[in-house]
Amino acid sequence: MTLRARVATAIAALTGLLLAHALALPPLRIVDAFPNLPAFNRPVYIGHAGDGGNRLFVVEQYSGLLKVFDDYATVSSTRTVLDLKSRMHSGLGNEEGFLGLAFHPDFAVNGFFYVYYTAPESGPVYFRKSVLSRFHLPEGSEEADAGSEHVLLTVNQPASNHNGGCLAFGPDGYLYVALGDGGGSGDTYANGQNLATLLGSILRIDVNSADTGLAYHIPEDNPFLATPNARGEIWAYGLRNPWRFSFDSLTGVLWAGDVGQGAYEEIDIIEPGGNYGWNIMEASHCYPPGSLCNSAGLTFPVWEYDRTQGQSVTGGYVYRGSRLPELFGLYVYADYVQGRIWALEYDGTWVRGNVLLADAPFTISSFGVDVDDELYFTSLNTGRIYRLDYVTPPTPTPTPTPTGTPTPTPTPTFTPTPTATVTPTPTLTDTPTATVTPTPSPTDTWTATTTPSLTATVTPTVTATPSPTATPTPKIPDYDGNGVVDGLDLLRLLEAWGLQDEAIDLSGDGRVDHEDVLRFALHWDAGVRNGDLGSPAPAASRCR
Repeated sequence: MTLRARVATAIAALTGLLLAHALALPPLRIVDAFPNLPAFNRPVYIGHAGDGGNRLFVVEQYSGLLKVFDDYATVSSTRTVLDLKSRMHSGLGNEEGFLGLAFHPDFAVNGFFYVYYTAPESGPVYFRKSVLSRFHLPEGSEEADAGSEHVLLTVNQPASNHNGGCLAFGPDGYLYVALGDGGGSGDTYANGQNLATLLGSILRIDVNSADTGLAYHIPEDNPFLATPNARGEIWAYGLRNPWRFSFDSLTGVLWAGDVGQGAYEEIDIIEPGGNYGWNIMEASHCYPPGSLCNSAGLTFPVWEYDRTQGQSVTGGYVYRGSRLPELFGLYVYADYVQGRIWALEYDGTWVRGNVLLADAPFTISSFGVDVDDELYFTSLNTGRIYRLDYVTPPTPTPTPTPTGTPTPTPTPTFTPTPTATVTPTPTLTDTPTATVTPTPSPTDTWTATTTPSLTATVTPTVTATPSPTATPTPKIPDYDGNGVVDGLDLLRLLEAWGLQDEAIDLSGDGRVDHEDVLRFALHWDAGVRNGDLGSPAPAASRCR
């Protein structure tokens, strides 16, 4: 391994250790949230209607059913709201079917909700299409008007995979729609970087009005509205297959998980006009692997993971519930194939931590929240709905029991004369079961009536001025003596990992471990002056 590769490996190890240390969360377990409900048929969505009702809605991918049930732990039955089966494409692929649902922000008033599903196309070039349409749920009913469908948009799909399908209304009141790159492998149809197609993008449209020739309005501040030959609906592009996005209910930030080709999965924060790189790059790496690429103008993911950790990302939510307060503000997401669930801490500039929360023995197809922002997730192969809970429930803070005013036990009462100066005799006399009345002096009158087991005349406290002690000089980890704390020093530290090496041990606990890595990070890339931490070293001397 080259020196540069060794340094890169060491820095990666340091980053992992720091991130693991940064997020210290209690052990969590996966529980069946509604154990009495029958299993769903490939659930890919769970959420509430935003109308204040205590109900949850579930989308079944292959059956085409939208179901609803009351949100309490012992619920045992569901009701069918809508059946799309007759409208859907027959012979559905693994990534086709009923894929998305969103309720209008004014659903409680207008009863409108929006669906995304795969329908047949007559050919000869295309044989399937994605349909975005609106349905109406009459007031007081839980069964949608099947004849109320109003189609807003259709997009021809060249292949059965990479259909996207996530829908959500943003805090601006506009509807956001995710579309994959059209399928195949490696962006077969060259849609990722093509602004003339809606594929490989997240769209933003206004469903409350319509432009000429459209069933919706394109907002004037959409980033590509005035770009020649570009579709104005596009909010961001360069995406391969965004599988689940969500808005942070507190900040409004738009998060998305974008499924990778064969090496990396990525988490993105979606910004207007952003180009997320596919298929120039896969996550933050040139594509195809080993090629050279120009990344100028591309928006990199905030997080990625390779195939040793998972194979297909499922985007999640920033947790804003109250059941698990340690997760508040963290982005919770998963890998569909491996079943791993992580929490990501992001401060708006840097990822400060990423920790594994749970490892499920089943696929994880989607996340969702209830009216209280509590988090749920679904499994395609078990058909069940789950949530996270503590392995060991936290100990509740006891509520003190109101009691009467206690009667205190009599204790010695000392009544000094106002402004008296006390000068006790500097002796210590232990006299069992004695009653003592100190002889008053002109400047001091105390009266004590008690029968202690020991009676003492207390020697006055003498306040000593401690001798100054020397502050230990912190050990600077410039192990190779080149005047800068750099990657070479980090290699020395990691090579001594787990050993009792006083020369490397920074914490003084007798062992080279994670505490030393944390202390090392405080001195990274700094110059050394006479054994003390100095100013940063000149750029030319820094490890690259």
